[in-house]
Formats: sequence, structure tokens, C-alpha cells
Amino acid sequence: MFDLTPFRRRTEDHFGQMLKSFNEMVEDPWFFPFNSSAQSFRTDIREEKDRYLVEAELPGISKDNIDVELSNDYLTIRAKRDEYTEQQDDLSKMIRKERRSGEFVRRFYVENVDEAGIKAKLDNGILKLEIPKRPDDGRSKKRIEIE
Repeated sequence: MFDLTPFRRRTEDHFGQMLKSFNEMVEDPWFFPFNSSAQSFRTDIREEKDRYLVEAELPGISKDNIDVELSNDYLTIRAKRDEYTEQQDDLSKMIRKERRSGEFVRRFYVENVDEAGIKAKLDNGILKLEIPKRPDDGRSKKRIEIE
């Protein structure tokens, strides 16, 4: 947290010291909003023989603010949160007003999926996706004989 240097040197890099202090502040767990992991959400992915099962934790986000897209074998889950809180006293004077907004995005590579059969359900803040795989017709793998 602090450097234990008994005397300051004249050639001390003030910008480097300021940058070090900023990095310590950002890396502190108390300063959570600037931590990169805070801009994400927890996701569990299971691959079964015939499907992928995805569960994403999105508490407090309505289904209207969640966008799920499959493009070029990448599944993208995008969630947007806009919170607005206002508190007033008996005379309708504002005591407190808070706003929070943010967008959370996760992308996953999934291959050989049946786009038409994808099912999505939001239940108690958990987004559940069932992504069926296309049947393996044998054309995707080809064994090459070595001479």
C-alpha cells in the first residue's frame, strides 16, 4: 500500500508514483465498480451429447433487457440494467436520487448447433438456454488414409 522509503530522492518519478497509487486503488476489492470482473455475469455451460445447456445469472434484469444472439458459431448474451431510485420526504422534497446503468456481455463459441431449436427461459434471475446440436451426419469428419 505505501512505500517505506526514509528519504525522498530528487529524481523520483512523480507520474509513476501517481500511477502506482491509482492501480492500488483500482485493484482494491472495495473499489468493485472498476474491477473488470464486475462487468460480467456468472455463467455455467454444460455440453451433452445432443445439446449445450447454458445458465446465466442475471438477477434483477427483466427479459426485455436481455438479448441473446447466435452468429457465426458465437453465442452472445447481452444484458442491460437501468436502475433509477428516488426518495422524497413528506413535503415532496428530494432527499436522495440514485441512478445506475450498465451493460453486461458474454460470448461463447458453440459449433454445429440447430438454430431453429434453441429455447430460452428466464426464471428467478437465471437465464436458461437449451441449444440443440445438429445431428452428426458423418460428413463433418473424414478419415484420410496415409500411403
